[in-house]
Amino acid sequence: MKSQTPQTVAVAPDAEAPTVPKTDGPTRCGLIAIVGKPNVGKSTLLNALVGQKISITSRKAQTTRHRITGVRTVDSTQYVFVDTPGFQTRHGNALNRSLNKSVLGVVKDVDLVLFVVEAGVFNQADGKVLDLLSKDVPALLIANKLDQVGQRADIAPWLQEMQQRHAFAEFVPMSGKNAKDVARLFRICEKYLPEQPWFHAQDELTDRSEKFLASELVREKLFRLTGDELPYTSTVVIDKFEEEPPARKGQKRLLRIAATIIVERDSHKAMVIGDKGERIKRIGTETRVELENLMDAKVFIELWVKVRSGWADDEARVRSFGYD
Repeated sequence: MKSQTPQTVAVAPDAEAPTVPKTDGPTRCGLIAIVGKPNVGKSTLLNALVGQKISITSRKAQTTRHRITGVRTVDSTQYVFVDTPGFQTRHGNALNRSLNKSVLGVVKDVDLVLFVVEAGVFNQADGKVLDLLSKDVPALLIANKLDQVGQRADIAPWLQEMQQRHAFAEFVPMSGKNAKDVARLFRICEKYLPEQPWFHAQDELTDRSEKFLASELVREKLFRLTGDELPYTSTVVIDKFEEEPPARKGQKRLLRIAATIIVERDSHKAMVIGDKGERIKRIGTETRVELENLMDAKVFIELWVKVRSGWADDEARVRSFGYD
């Protein structure tokens, strides 16, 4: 068995999304930060913009914990989106300090900011993120989840109020689930990006490795299948990621993955394993199916559960688990 360096994901975008690469004439390229409080739909928006799932989603707050870069090339413009963790205003532990550091490191070093809020809603948590925005970087107000608003006219007074809070370059009421809204957002973003060469190959969708995406998908299934029972501090570590080339022509490559789910208490471990191991088996099965579709490979995956009490308060352990 030969272990290889995990490759980055480069998959053809969905057919419904905007058309891809045409390189005649000058090219544009730039960094676009996607910021907002937890659970406003940042990761769903990133996946829609890229045309492929690269950032995990769940109803549990604080699902995204890493800076995820999504790349999309449309005609002569390359958009490099950076999805950040939701800015944390509670639980001042080492993990959340790491997450907030990631957000702060992004918003000051991009060409454009997409400030994502739920359409018609603005609270203290939104305000904490808004305070981070630089006046020197143009920002678009993304009034997301518009599909949950009765009439677009209903949010007009709210939009006027938002303009008083920050000098947004533009307002973009939209739904990340609406393909026309997503295509319109591309056209709006393009004019804010400088003329310069692309940063990535035209078919590249993320700078994250397959190994990283595997750990994220395990964590997504973990949260989705445990709901609010399991504390958000649970995490996943990949112990083994090995690739075997196809045995014969026409067959798919084989990925062998072993991952450990880290929890803080024995009761959490029992919760993850489930009655007669049914829950952890389902987590593994759903992860395997999605990885096989995403990576066009045959996947074998083994999952283990270990208790590491207080890891989220231990800066050294937070770093050892892959958080900067």
